Amino acid sequence: MNRLTVAERLLQSLGITDPKDIDLEAIAWHQGAEVRVEPLDGCEARIIGNSHKAIITVSESNRFERRRFSIGHELGHWKFHRGQAFICRSDDIGSQKRNRPANDPEKVADDYAVELLMPSYLFKKEADASSSTSFEAVLDIKDSFRTSLTATALRFVDYCPETSILACYDKRGLKWHKRGKDVPSQLYLKKKLDQDSYAFDVLCGQDPCGFPTVIGADSWFDNPGAEDFDVYEDSIRIYDGMILTFISWRDEEMLETYET
Repeated sequence: MNRLTVAERLLQSLGITDPKDIDLEAIAWHQGAEVRVEPLDGCEARIIGNSHKAIITVSESNRFERRRFSIGHELGHWKFHRGQAFICRSDDIGSQKRNRPANDPEKVADDYAVELLMPSYLFKKEADASSSTSFEAVLDIKDSFRTSLTATALRFVDYCPETSILACYDKRGLKWHKRGKDVPSQLYLKKKLDQDSYAFDVLCGQDPCGFPTVIGADSWFDNPGAEDFDVYEDSIRIYDGMILTFISWRDEEMLETYET
């Protein structure tokens, strides 16, 4: 069994055995922080405190799930950066910025929020009940944990039933992606959406298939020989002209071929 993180140990010490019991305002109060939901200008959340008490303020204009993640993020600052004041913009919280060092304060706070909202000892049970790597499964899980679609999908990559990649595209191309631990680094996602992909149709306004669908791997990867393999694709629109796509494998032959 994986070792529990600091956030997960806190949840277990509070006797939390069900996602619906993850009450962030109560957890914050237990940790000496008061949560306020108020209008904020120029940021999504902030924390101000001393060595014993803090006030966390989150923007009232954000969606409920986003406010929860912001609270978790600020609690991460309270845990690891106590005594400092943080004013966090939208791209500081839940960001997929590349190459952020492990000790970057915003990454540390993000990781804490993920582990607090979707602890592995509860999340894995939900993921194990999924029959496929799909957004249908993610939508069920997000309702249990009261987290956003994107945050839940990112966590799902670590526990989903098949080896997979989660990728985010817009009309300009690939914005970010997250690989499952068994996906070879030598598999190169296309920088632009292929017109033969279902994702291209979804991005252009068509309804998603609603389930993982077989497609040639060369629609997604630039590797020589990719045309010899198939993958499963499931795509969904999110916001701001972006889509999320799961690319998954039920046959390991392609993964073995491109292992270094």
